Amino acid sequence: MSAAIRVVVADDERMVRTALRVIIDAEPDLEVVGEATTGAEAVTVVRDRLPDVVLMDVRMPEIDGIRATERILATLAAPPRIVVVTTFENDSYVYDALRAGASGFLLKRAAAEELIQAVRLVARSDSLLFPAKVRELAARHAPDQGAAPAWTARLSEREAQVLRLMATGLTNAEIAGRMGVGPATVKTHVASVLAKTGTRDRTQAVIAAYESGFVRPR
Repeated sequence: MSAAIRVVVADDERMVRTALRVIIDAEPDLEVVGEATTGAEAVTVVRDRLPDVVLMDVRMPEIDGIRATERILATLAAPPRIVVVTTFENDSYVYDALRAGASGFLLKRAAAEELIQAVRLVARSDSLLFPAKVRELAARHAPDQGAAPAWTARLSEREAQVLRLMATGLTNAEIAGRMGVGPATVKTHVASVLAKTGTRDRTQAVIAAYESGFVRPR
């Protein structure tokens, strides 16, 4: 049996932390290994506990979840996946969190099943969390296009195809089916895309694709 996915919960409301812990710890493959009540404490707890996934509240004392996300990603050699948890679906705030490096976002009113699925999905990292919303946010907030970044010219034809399919929200298995290749080949292409775009996961790669103009909003 594989090791449980290690989760840190960061939220300044104790009832919220308790509810999230109960939901997560009830799953045999998930485990809460730490809690934090402020953004600064979240950075410290993550450094100490080295989780796989962090559920990060957007609004917390000292520093908010976006700044805490930036600090975690900047200081850890192998940082966890971070899911920003928010009460309101504020587009600009959510997009700022994704640009800061979060792998996705989750509303606090989400059902328990949705929360569990989100943790597993970002830990596995072979698909986007809420792909339609990520595409909508990226398309809405992408700036006016300037010169294309250098990485666009470094992508092979296959890698470019994979990135465009990633941007539609397809999983590796779905991309493999679309391209007529094996999942292992797609996984190799995805790794190459992340390396050439300088991004850490497919969410960041999709945002880079939109912001560079490589993928255009429909």
